[in-house]
Amino acid sequence: MLEAEVSTVEFQYEKERIFACDERGKVIAEITFPVSNGVADINHTFVDGSLRGQGVAAMLTEAAVTHIRALGLRLRSSCSYAQKWLLAHPEYDALREREDQSPQ
Repeated sequence: MLEAEVSTVEFQYEKERIFACDERGKVIAEITFPVSNGVADINHTFVDGSLRGQGVAAMLTEAAVTHIRALGLRLRSSCSYAQKWLLAHPEYDALREREDQSPQ
């Protein structure tokens, strides 16, 4: 059984998307974050079965959050994986848009 190794995964950046492909060009990892009104919504995370359990989803999410911060955007997450990841990483709380906060 041939498995891809994390050390060989190189992320590629596109507008509102970070992904990795295998040697055949097949997408094996992806995170998307459409932007609207200055807020990026991490709405999808995918990791191919050959990479699961190796921390690739966490690496993708961290890359996306770092990229979103560098762009000067706020952050929201409708992806359940990214929501859990963000809860475990309070150092990014300042970037998060608070939907439950209403103006005083």
